Amino acid sequence: MSQIEPAAVHELDRDDVESYTLPGGRVYERFFDCPLDYQQPSDGRRVRVFVRHVVPLGKADQMHALPFILYLQGGPGFECRLPGSVDGGWHKKAIEEGYQLLLLDQRGTGLSSPIDADTLARHGATAEEQAEYVSHFRADNIVRDCERIREILCRGRASAESQKIALLGQSFGGFCAATYLSLFPDSLSKVLITGGVPPLVDSPDPVYMATYPRMAARNRQYYECYPRDVARVRAIIEHLNQTEVTLPDGGRLSPRRFQQLGISFGFTGGFASVHQIVLYAASDLEATGRLSAYTLSMIAAAQGFDTNPLYCILHEAIYCQSGQASRWSAHRVRESHFRDAFEHDWARIQARSDPTAPVYFTGETVYPWMLDDYAELRRLKPVALALAERPWRGQLYDAAVLGANRVPAAGVSYYNDMFVDFGLSEQTAQAIGGFRQWVTNEFHHNGLRESTQVANYLFRLLRGDLADL
Repeated sequence: MSQIEPAAVHELDRDDVESYTLPGGRVYERFFDCPLDYQQPSDGRRVRVFVRHVVPLGKADQMHALPFILYLQGGPGFECRLPGSVDGGWHKKAIEEGYQLLLLDQRGTGLSSPIDADTLARHGATAEEQAEYVSHFRADNIVRDCERIREILCRGRASAESQKIALLGQSFGGFCAATYLSLFPDSLSKVLITGGVPPLVDSPDPVYMATYPRMAARNRQYYECYPRDVARVRAIIEHLNQTEVTLPDGGRLSPRRFQQLGISFGFTGGFASVHQIVLYAASDLEATGRLSAYTLSMIAAAQGFDTNPLYCILHEAIYCQSGQASRWSAHRVRESHFRDAFEHDWARIQARSDPTAPVYFTGETVYPWMLDDYAELRRLKPVALALAERPWRGQLYDAAVLGANRVPAAGVSYYNDMFVDFGLSEQTAQAIGGFRQWVTNEFHHNGLRESTQVANYLFRLLRGDLADL
């Protein structure tokens, strides 16, 4: 373990920390000062990392003894929002298992040195300088932040075992959990992964070769549910090809951006939410020949790339091992293998052999044209282009360490997951020593949020007490 600078007051006992009560727990809002670059920690560049520390109600006097479970949010680029209550869902299950909770805003998100066009301007005058800054916001440094926080919060505990923490990683948080297992396995007591057993690949290309067919399958299922949407979507795409449509925030609603609503297909209830927008848009066009402000606002609210820009500019980097550059992988793979299935140009759609064929939505994929169609991403276009061509430094996973793993670890892989390919996840589960994998088709990618069964099952899977299930 690395050395932590001495402090007069333990972090848990600081009286300048804001706290308040939620149903089920007392929340302490904590900020930590961390190096931007852990390879050069003395260069003076720092980030501030925010964590909500939740202690079960009535157990404040046990704060120094209760083990921690750290929740790693999906993304990349999304903060961990304040829950309205910890008296339900996975929060309650973790508390019942004897944990106090750490809810992390990963660096670059939420209250942790957030990245947008304005904040980046303070970290370099050129796109290359800003890209160098953003290059420190991948899973390896997120995990190093977590390790630093663990050392600070667990300082003074009697044994090495009592200083360990458990992890719960959702989606990209599961990718971070695998990186943590690679870098600091001795710091972990157990690891739970939901919808994010990461593919151990060197670059994103194999990921999109596997997930584009999954997107196509979800489109077929969508149109089976809402067959009249075939004609509605075609009419909307025709209109957007022929009309310049501006969203309330100044972004451009192009046909290809409209098709990105298909990201919702990866979540429980996603078909219904997309159908709602399609129905409103088609009704607008039939009534007035234009899309209403209400419909445009619904579309903008369904797309988080402007509010969480790291979700675009670092999305493909989460798959890049040392020396690899993403080079807009999803775009390249679509152009070379799946363009006909995911076409957005109206002339090409009309030229198909079947002129009534459905227009497919895309999923969790990012494209270079987004840097023109999204208002906030336009301001980040130079740095995003630079990052796409940048060979990344450092390995995100160590296959040998994972293979020799002795940390109790379990994860759920959703068989029909549109975002994280089941086949690639299964390979990873087999590559991690002692990993216990649960495979189910009962949930989609957001199963942890939608059902208490997910967390309950994983805790029991690690304990081995599933005989009555």
